[in-house]
Order: sequence, then structure tokens, then C-alpha cells
Amino acid sequence: MQITVTQVAENRRRPKPNRGEKLGFGNRFSDHMFLMDFASGKGWGNARIVPYGPLSLAPSAMVLHYGQEIFEGMKAYFARDGAVCLFRPDQNAERLNRSAARMCLPEIPVEDQFAALRALVRLDREWIPRDEGASLYIRPTMIGTEAGLGVRPSAEVLFFIITGPVGAYYARGFDPVRILVEETYVRAARGGTGEAKTGGNYAASLLAAKKAKEKGFDQVLWLDAEHRRFVEEVGTMNIFFVLRGELVTPPLSGSILPGVTRDTVLTLAREWKIPVAERPVEIDEILKGAADGTLSETFGSGTAAVISPVGSFSCHGKEIQVGRGRTGEFSLRLYREITGIQYGEIEDRHHWIRRVE
Repeated sequence: MQITVTQVAENRRRPKPNRGEKLGFGNRFSDHMFLMDFASGKGWGNARIVPYGPLSLAPSAMVLHYGQEIFEGMKAYFARDGAVCLFRPDQNAERLNRSAARMCLPEIPVEDQFAALRALVRLDREWIPRDEGASLYIRPTMIGTEAGLGVRPSAEVLFFIITGPVGAYYARGFDPVRILVEETYVRAARGGTGEAKTGGNYAASLLAAKKAKEKGFDQVLWLDAEHRRFVEEVGTMNIFFVLRGELVTPPLSGSILPGVTRDTVLTLAREWKIPVAERPVEIDEILKGAADGTLSETFGSGTAAVISPVGSFSCHGKEIQVGRGRTGEFSLRLYREITGIQYGEIEDRHHWIRRVE
């Protein structure tokens, strides 16, 4: 894939983050972005890197009316030896293609996606923070851009990638979060788009998340759409339970996003000889386990937070602590192992790291 590069003028470059600067999440962006266009009958073309800036869309662009959009999230890290590394980008690329197929968008070969990532990250490598725990967040996105109304797949599509320096996802760091079990709204149903990483899923979650935050909670735990009884996932993460010594997580049944970090957790747990079960989990089982102590840990997993320990659940108007509200040993071990691999401090036995040369 040929990529043309237009660099931003020196006098228009944004200030890069300083060492020790407190970084938030998703509020600063690097100097450049990658763009590529698709047209029905022609395929993908015009791959380019240009200065970060506004997109030009017609008011009738289909994405604005019918939500034909998907995205991904990943990070680039400075390893201890100075190399720039990506963590399992092939998994994100494959998931993007699965999301594209579900949303009637064109797929992009995995190696072409990686070539675009590599070119953009290489150009903006000085935007990667060097502070411990910080990274460059990467957001590949695909939208239907054809100008026209009528419910059908867009014949024109834009794929773009933006990046930006980020610190810890949660302001409190690795402290356990408080979770509100959502009993009124649902995120997704089997047969819907829950397993695709599409913006509509997140839009559907906003009202419940807003109400939860107003009550002082960090995240929402979604239940299944049919019975409102089985645990599905947290707003921005997959969910895990250490229940009677077994690591338990809901199965990928079509309404849950197949997380890259989720797969990483399962792989490591099995490697460590920890019993693992991917099975339906009833919320009553979790609440009972939290009350009687058989549920020793709960944590979420995702690209942004990596591992996020859960300190309590609130359901039926009652809040119950998990593991006395403290971070569990297994959560901490996983966090250290995964971030250690990402930053080159621990041997990459599974060949998960792709270096940006």
C-alpha cells in the first residue's frame, strides 16, 4: 500500500506532553492522522497521512443518519529499550473486519491496517509519553460517507486513524471501582450489534452511565436483554469473577464485545493453571458470592484500563463489597504481567508485541 505523507508545518505543531505531565484520556491529539477512501466498484485508495484536522462531510452523509460506523482502540508504548511497540494489533485489525462485515462496511487487509498504523505512529513517535503507565492511544475508525438518504449500505466509506497521548483511564488509578447493576436499560441483544465495536452500542449506554455517575458509581454492569438475569459486560470492559477459586466470565454469545484484553486474560490464566470457565453467570450468584465471601475478586478488562478491579456492586438498592473493597492479588498480578509485556519488562512468550521500526 502506497501512503502519501503531508507533514504539518513546523509553526502549526501542537505542544507535546512534558515528562511528568498529568495526562487525561482522549482530550489531546497528535499532529497527524491517516485517511483512506473506499468507493463501490473501485475499492480502497488514496491512502494518506495529513495534518490532524476537521473532516469534510455532507450534511446528508449516511453515517449521520443511519449510524454506519465502527472503530477500534489500541495503544503504542515506548519499551524500556527505546523501541516503539504495539500490543496484539492483529487482533484489533481482525475484529475491525468482523465489525465491518456486521455493519455492511468494506474490510481492510490486516497487513494494510498495520502498515497504516506503523506509518502514522512512526511519524508521531515523539507524541508517545515516556512516563510510567502512559501511552499513545490509537483510534482507527470507519464511517459511511456517501451523500444521500435512504436506508442502505453506503457506497462511499472513509477509514481514518487518529492518535493522542494518554495517562491512566481512571482518575483514581488502580483503586477498585464501584459498579451499578443496570436493571432498567439494556446494552444489546443476541442477533443485534453487541459483538461489533460500533458507536451505536455506546450511544445506547450513555443514559444509564450518566445516571450511574450521578449516583456516584464509576461504571454500569449490563444484564442480558431477554431475562435481565445474566451478566454481560461493563460499559467499557469485559467482566471477570474469581468465584470459589475459579476464574469465570460470560461467554461470547453474540451480544458481548470479544475483547483483546479479555482473550489475553484467559490465555494467561490458563497458562498459570488457574481453572477457567466461560459460562452464563447470573447476577444473583454474584451478589450471593460477594455476600458470603465465595466471590473473592471481580475485575474488568479492556484496552484503555487494562485491568480495573471492582470494589463493590449495587443492585436492588443495596451495595455489596467484593473482597472487602480492595484490589485482589490476581487482578494485580494480571495488570503487572500484561503491562510488563507491553513495556518490554517481561518476556513476550506469545509474540503479542509488534515493533514499529
